[in-house]
Amino acid sequence: MSRPLSWRSELKRQLGRRRTLWVIGIVAALPLILVAAFSLDDEPGRADDPTIRLVDLATSGGPNFTVFTLVVSAELLLFIVAALFAGDPVPAEASWASLRYLLTAPVTRARLLTSKLVIGFLSTASLVVVLPVWALLIGTMAYGSEPFTILGGGEMPFGEWFPRMAVAVAYVLVTIAPIGAFSFWVGVRSQTPLAAVGGALILLIVSGILDSIDALGDWRKALPGHYSRAWLDMLVSGPIDWVDLRHGALWSILYTVLFVALGYRRFRRQDILS
Repeated sequence: MSRPLSWRSELKRQLGRRRTLWVIGIVAALPLILVAAFSLDDEPGRADDPTIRLVDLATSGGPNFTVFTLVVSAELLLFIVAALFAGDPVPAEASWASLRYLLTAPVTRARLLTSKLVIGFLSTASLVVVLPVWALLIGTMAYGSEPFTILGGGEMPFGEWFPRMAVAVAYVLVTIAPIGAFSFWVGVRSQTPLAAVGGALILLIVSGILDSIDALGDWRKALPGHYSRAWLDMLVSGPIDWVDLRHGALWSILYTVLFVALGYRRFRRQDILS
């Protein structure tokens, strides 16, 4: 039998919640919805079109469909997943009036937070990894197993595409982590699930608005999400620009550590009344 605050028991609680099942269902349905949407297009894009876009190549084969699915999901959906899985567990316990009960056990507050945070991030990571794998399977069944067609022209062999795709998935996971960490911090402060998820999405929206203001100059590089699409250059062009990838990863790690530390600091000091 698992302990009340063990990772195993927390994982069971996570998988047993209705919103978790809904999120899994939405992520699983996304590639199928995209295939259905593309089936309505009578004039798909051509690879020799000089104005070709990523969406025009989505039906060129399984790899192209996988990249397109990751692009559209990384714009908002995966950020919502991170905010929900990382920010919701603690305030959800407070809303159920069970947080005080959990803390009556002979465990520290840090252990409670760590259990929920680790499972939240592992749940997010699992969906981020499973989504492109599922999309590749669906895309291959629907459009074949042709090599990845580069946006600028030419093809990328599978031996090169798979490692780049793995780096891209890892980078997406790193860039959505600050939103999850911010949601975690807000949830600890407010003990309200809606405030945790909503606050993280507001941060993402405001960051995107500020990032579009050219007058801010280099200050925009410090905004969460500024480098969120840097991974795409690895798959639409030949050489890899590691500079933007490195900057994006470092800023993301910095924000993630900061917000998680603030969450632990707040939870250690506050009174738990619910």
